[in-house]
Amino acid sequence: MATLVRRSATYEDLLRRSRQPVEEIVDGGLYASGRPPVACALAASGLNAAVGAGCTRRRGVPRGFWLLFDPELQLGDDILVPDLAGWGVDRLPVGQETVAVDVVPDWVCEVLSPASEAFDREQKLPAYARHGVAHAWVADPARRSLEVLRREATRWVCIRRFEGAEVVSAEPFAWVDVDLLTLWGDMPPSLAAR
Repeated sequence: MATLVRRSATYEDLLRRSRQPVEEIVDGGLYASGRPPVACALAASGLNAAVGAGCTRRRGVPRGFWLLFDPELQLGDDILVPDLAGWGVDRLPVGQETVAVDVVPDWVCEVLSPASEAFDREQKLPAYARHGVAHAWVADPARRSLEVLRREATRWVCIRRFEGAEVVSAEPFAWVDVDLLTLWGDMPPSLAAR
């Protein structure tokens, strides 16, 4: 429930009151991040739409995953907020009244920006591997690339890298086609012709 704090407020009032939109704890360090740039938000939305559509029920049978935008993960002493995360339908307790999720996701996706790339790659990805996340995708709108990572022991191995205008399928969503153009803010030819 939202509570009215002040009438006739300005954006400056909001900035003075609020903490950074995203705060995370990794290896005991507190990290604060601002809102993502539009290019990153667009890439995350495009991935959610493509992957999410492939994970919905078909003829009453779930395809296997629940996806969440920016979930707060409480994994041991680490508090992590991936851009997207996915759990097998049998692993995520649906209907929880809590804000945070303490179940390790099966898949995470980080969308890189110039401000977030070092933190995402050097702190967050190793933490996800340490906690047992099996799959990670790293989308980079500036480079127009998508890396597909698989955890082997406690480290990530890049099993595929896609670039530009490809239509891709990759684990753990091998049944889903993702048109990379929709992640970079371009209109796929199939939609432009309509």
